[in-house]
Amino acid sequence: MCVYAGFARRAAIRDQKEQKARINWRIRVPQVRLIDEQGEQVGVLGTPQALQLAEERGLDLVEVAPNADPPVCRLMDYGKFRYDQAKKDREARKNQKVVEIKKIRLEPNTDDHDIEVKSNQARRFLADGNKVQFNVRLRGRQLAHPDIGFKILDGLAEMLRDVAVTEQRPQQEGKMQSILLSPAPKSSKRSERVSQSSAPARVAEQPEAIEG
Repeated sequence: MCVYAGFARRAAIRDQKEQKARINWRIRVPQVRLIDEQGEQVGVLGTPQALQLAEERGLDLVEVAPNADPPVCRLMDYGKFRYDQAKKDREARKNQKVVEIKKIRLEPNTDDHDIEVKSNQARRFLADGNKVQFNVRLRGRQLAHPDIGFKILDGLAEMLRDVAVTEQRPQQEGKMQSILLSPAPKSSKRSERVSQSSAPARVAEQPEAIEG
């Protein structure tokens, strides 16, 4: 009884909801097939005996194959195991490429030079694996000529067709016209400038906007 009480105190500091395996006193079967901390087969033991052995070695009894007959358990430092697993998960998430939507704003009267500048900015964003949304805001009398904004958006999609595909065709919502471009399959590699950086990709809380 004291063996179970000792494990109860240790298990109390762990969040039961986070556990993915039954450990220590939560293992209710009468006997288990035990593997020690070195990975060696110990054999079939009564669960109280396996718990006693874990207690003596300052380790946890962890059920690793609950459907076996009898269930397979292993001696390990479960807290350290969970910590190492969480660390690996964080590293994996850190190395994942996070796709952002970069917003670039234009005006219906944006001149050809500025359009070229903004297309080059978009080209860099696309090369980094991000999506680009061009927005054209119409004002006053411009609302009577929506074709002007759509012409600009179609022209940008044409200029960038070697590095981008149109994910969302030009559309208008209220006074705003927009088009969404995604990196073409062969142009989604990160630029040399970004790949040489040791800083991990992060998600921006707000999509980046470039005033036009």
